[in-house]
Order: sequence, then C-alpha cells, then structure tokens
Amino acid sequence: MEFFCYHRDRTGSLPLRDALLEEHWSYMDRFDKEMIARGPTLTGDGELPTGSVHIVDLPDVATARAFAFDEPGYQAGVYRDVLLRRWRNLLGRTMWEFPGGPTEGDRYLLLGLGEGPGADLAVPPGRDGLIAYGPLLSDDGERWVGTAALVRAPDPEAARAVLTAGRYADVEVHRWQFGGRS
Repeated sequence: MEFFCYHRDRTGSLPLRDALLEEHWSYMDRFDKEMIARGPTLTGDGELPTGSVHIVDLPDVATARAFAFDEPGYQAGVYRDVLLRRWRNLLGRTMWEFPGGPTEGDRYLLLGLGEGPGADLAVPPGRDGLIAYGPLLSDDGERWVGTAALVRAPDPEAARAVLTAGRYADVEVHRWQFGGRS
C-alpha cells in the first residue's frame, strides 16, 4: 500500500528541525527500500524548510501511522500537523527514476483536496514534468479525497495547472526539492 505523508513545520521550529536533521535522516534510512519520494517543502524563495514530504510503500495503515508519528521531528514537536493518506502511484516509479534528475528546474508539491467523484484520476498529458502523481484516498483505499503531485514547472501557476480547475475545495502549491542524504 502506498501512502502520502506531509509533516508541516510549526512556526519557530527551525532550530529544533536543524538539530534533529541527522536523527530524521537516520530514521528515514530505515525505509530506504519503501521510499517512492521524499523531500522538504520550502518558503517561496526556496531558502527555508516549511515541511517534509514522504511517499512510501508500506504493508498497512497501522505501519504508515507508526512511520508518520514515530518520526523524530514529530516526536520532538517540530511539526504542527501531519497529513497521512493512502495514495496510488500512477507513474509507477520513484522520484529517483524521474528523467529530469534531482536538480533541473523548479519543483513543487501540489496538494488538491476534495470530495465527491474523483478528479484527475489518470496521468495528465505532457507528463514530462511529473515526478510523482496520484490520488489521495481514504484509509480503506475506496474513497477519493484529493490528488498529490510532485512536479517540475517554471512557476507556481504552471504547477497548479496540472490539476483540473474547479474540482478541488482547496489546492496548495509549495516549493519542494528532492530530499535525503547527498
């Protein structure tokens, strides 16, 4: 089962986040084989972290919850909240298999939340900029609750255009970069 996990930083937690960086990486190293994508979201200027995205393939919901809430930064109070949802990898690859590589162009996290009939359930045309893409689902995997994507795009507006306008209650666009150890 694939899961999308987004830890959002608490205001003023950057010193604590920095102090726990090695613990965070060591924790994530334990999930190296299960990792589909990972990396921090950033302020608009790309200078400071604002959160942490992890897309992982884990055996069940209980394991995913443990993954999200046992993370050292969460345990220490770095994050203000955690979004954890089932996810379906429509591209069938990891971020490391993205042909654009880890640094070419600007990168964004798209997070579209909605309800009702699913939207954007197929890979959109022009998938060259898609790093990771798929629907967010209820815990049982039956109900669509949104779409999450990591994309390479020239600006936030172009990134936002990947999701169908008018089909979401809210769409967030965050700067993002490939994560993990150098």
